[in-house]
Amino acid sequence: MSELHNQNNFAPTDTTDFRERLEWHSNYSEPEARLGITIDAAYIGAVFVLVVAFFLILWLGYPKKWFGISDRQYTPIFFYGLAWLSGTLGGTLFDLKWLYHSVAKGWWNLDRRLWRIFTPHISGGLSFAVIALMSAGVIRVFDSAAIKSSYPTVVGIGFLVGYFSDSAIAKLSELADTLFGVLRKGPRNAPHDREK
Repeated sequence: MSELHNQNNFAPTDTTDFRERLEWHSNYSEPEARLGITIDAAYIGAVFVLVVAFFLILWLGYPKKWFGISDRQYTPIFFYGLAWLSGTLGGTLFDLKWLYHSVAKGWWNLDRRLWRIFTPHISGGLSFAVIALMSAGVIRVFDSAAIKSSYPTVVGIGFLVGYFSDSAIAKLSELADTLFGVLRKGPRNAPHDREK
């Protein structure tokens, strides 16, 4: 098992998953683990299908028809809806990739379930915020006018922000520390208010 945890390659560099040829049985022999993996896979699969469905609903303008929204009012809803959904899609695909790799490599565990549940939603919210900041000109990676006029750009940037949301959050945290002067005592992930 130590060989498993010392292995940093999580993706395609090792396609054997530490198995011999024709070794096809699952390493997860406990029914609770198999059920947990099935629940995680069903949840992430459902989020993926729902995101695609919501893209279609937004694209076809159903919210505009359902709520009697004018074209002018619908434009920002469509724009920021694309930002949120594309980030959620990126986070969902990242989540799905980590699920199948962790199962195959023998690293799946129940304690990561909250991470698997919330990653797509955090990714969507982060994408929404980054696109809003970029379109306002606060974050100047692209011209804000180019972002506002190009829906494929919004979807592409939103997807990348969502897919790499763990890295994006870390960078935004560094930016916040610099801008707002947050003083940290001790390790970065340590709680600030510890009971003595």
